[in-house]
Amino acid sequence: MNAAEQAVGLSMTTKIAAVVNLVKQEFPDMKVDLKPWANDPSTRELVDPDSIDLAFHLPGWSRRCQARSLLLQIRLFRDPISEEQRAIGVEAVGLSFQGEQWRLSTVGNWQLMGQNLPQAAVQNQLRQICEQILGLFSPPTATET
Repeated sequence: MNAAEQAVGLSMTTKIAAVVNLVKQEFPDMKVDLKPWANDPSTRELVDPDSIDLAFHLPGWSRRCQARSLLLQIRLFRDPISEEQRAIGVEAVGLSFQGEQWRLSTVGNWQLMGQNLPQAAVQNQLRQICEQILGLFSPPTATET
């Protein structure tokens, strides 16, 4: 679901803003899009209501990133007892005018897959961003409160 639609309440809005800042710290030229999905019936059918979706666009194609755009999908789970939402995974997809170039999923081995992978330093930056996102959306443990 578009991040703009998920930004209800101070807590969720703050977390989404933190994600934007995490990405912009590593990739300052990227422009954020909080509504990457079109608001039409066929697109709405495909949208996962238990996710936060953001897109980031570079001014042009990047050799380092092997992409022009980055789509981030943060998968959420709402605990039925505590009603807290937490992240259960992050998907990052690099896109160009030719479509998907690479994909990183935090479910599994965290390896990038695709035909045109970003440079090793960018791959490490992406993994670090995903790790920090998972930390942002993890409820504090009893020892942290």
